[in-house]
Amino acid sequence: MPVESDIFEILRLELRRGSLILAVLGQLRGEHYGYTLRKALAEAGVEIEEGALYPMLRRLEAQGLLVSEWREEEKRNKRFYRLSEAGAVVLARLVEEWRGLNAAVDDILKGDA
Repeated sequence: MPVESDIFEILRLELRRGSLILAVLGQLRGEHYGYTLRKALAEAGVEIEEGALYPMLRRLEAQGLLVSEWREEEKRNKRFYRLSEAGAVVLARLVEEWRGLNAAVDDILKGDA
């Protein structure tokens, strides 16, 4: 495999990592359990593997950005996640940061495509 492909894949994953966190936090303004969260993200064009999603959810909850509760639905126990109050504040700040950075990068990249 060419070195350029290896470098591209490493940088692509790095670029996605922060974007996925923002997408997950944004989607959790409404309550979801893991499967419905993955499905909603995929429908929006954001694919995430279970092996990445669940550790992220646990980490975000440990950071106080999410709250979760176990409930029975369709005769199965499911863990439902949503933004905490602190998570909503952090999300608003991250969205502001994202929009500013995105606009600046777009300006830099204009004409390069």
